[in-house]
Amino acid sequence: MSVTIGEVLRNHVKEKLARDEVVASMTVRLVGGIEIARIAKTAGFDSLYVDLEHSSFSLETTSQICMAALTVGITPLVRVPGVAAVPRVLDCGALGIIGPHVRSAEEAHDYVRAAKYPPLGERSNAGALPHLQYRAFAAAEANAALDAATMVIVQFESDEALIRADEIAAVDGVDMVLIGTNDLLADWGIPGQYEHPRVREAYEITIAACRRHGKHVGVGGFATRPHLAADFVRMGARYVSTGTDLGFLIAACAQKAKEVRDIKLDAPK
Repeated sequence: MSVTIGEVLRNHVKEKLARDEVVASMTVRLVGGIEIARIAKTAGFDSLYVDLEHSSFSLETTSQICMAALTVGITPLVRVPGVAAVPRVLDCGALGIIGPHVRSAEEAHDYVRAAKYPPLGERSNAGALPHLQYRAFAAAEANAALDAATMVIVQFESDEALIRADEIAAVDGVDMVLIGTNDLLADWGIPGQYEHPRVREAYEITIAACRRHGKHVGVGGFATRPHLAADFVRMGARYVSTGTDLGFLIAACAQKAKEVRDIKLDAPK
């Protein structure tokens, strides 16, 4: 039976962003089984990203989670520890990468070159891929479709990135800027001060730069302050990194333990 690339390759995050809808994402850095993809789908997430920057996950584990996400219909992304990891995580099932600590247009270009096929980038052709259900398509058709579906997301986590926001957002092939609020606050020497006026200013600068160049903005670091994430969505951000599987598990466990501790016993007669 003949199958088209469009029938097997979809990036639901890109589709939602194109419709100006808000994307909900969760970060995976604890649960290494494929079950996490089904849990994310059942919970209502549009995407998950495997965090290779801050976890001990292997490439094989990453691949299994990404392929499971593709199967259930949510978009698998991977935050990489550096540019060298980009081709491998894409070939193993990711539909996009998150490049941390980008400070310049050249660093953004490096991620694009690693993620995209020629002429935009230098990604090598690996043949049949899990994104295509291991089906063989003509190379020109497959490369074009994969390039269109694959996201390049760069993170702003320093004042230097904000100063160069416009030139970074202008880089051809960059789809989104995700602000890493915790690292940005640390760079400013005010860790944990989420309500600081400089945070809002950072989002204003980034959203304005991305609007000028037709790019999207992601919100990160507000797992404990959803009202701030909501504020920045209303300002124009459209991708929300809601928190980690570890954080969700701890919060749920703590709540249940508290419920038991709060049980009031009847006074002894």
